Amino acid sequence: MQQDPKPVALVLGAAVWPVGRASPTLRRRARHAAMLYHAGRIGHVIGCGGVGRHPPSEARVIRDICMAEGVPGRAITEEDRSTNTVENLTFAQQVMGDIGVTEAVIVTDRYHARRARLIARHLGLPAISDCPAPAGLPWPKRLRYTLREAGALPLAALRLWLSG
Repeated sequence: MQQDPKPVALVLGAAVWPVGRASPTLRRRARHAAMLYHAGRIGHVIGCGGVGRHPPSEARVIRDICMAEGVPGRAITEEDRSTNTVENLTFAQQVMGDIGVTEAVIVTDRYHARRARLIARHLGLPAISDCPAPAGLPWPKRLRYTLREAGALPLAALRLWLSG
């Protein structure tokens, strides 16, 4: 049963810091999803990510931020089992089936978006990405994350190719 013909935002998780505080990356992604919701570009938010080093789950923190930004609770679903990008998208795709939505907007950072889209394509998930501005992300960290992804992208492609 489709609740809204608009795509769903898949907000990919990032670190939760001690006492449940969102990392700047997680906060940036969740706020961007709220902005997409208010702009009418998406009809639902799926927060992705389980519990990492610190509780609660990344999905719960995404939900809390989106609600604080005015997204109604009925328009947010938590996917709180995943621990990596492949699981984020695999489990979120199952949630999308449950709520009757077939298209997604992956909300992640630019340095991560290409790999996320590659994985989505492999899963048969129709998705585009929409990335928040890297506000508050110092250039040394941005460079480090970009270099990490430069290695992770071909490795992900190889793993997906080997898995069939």
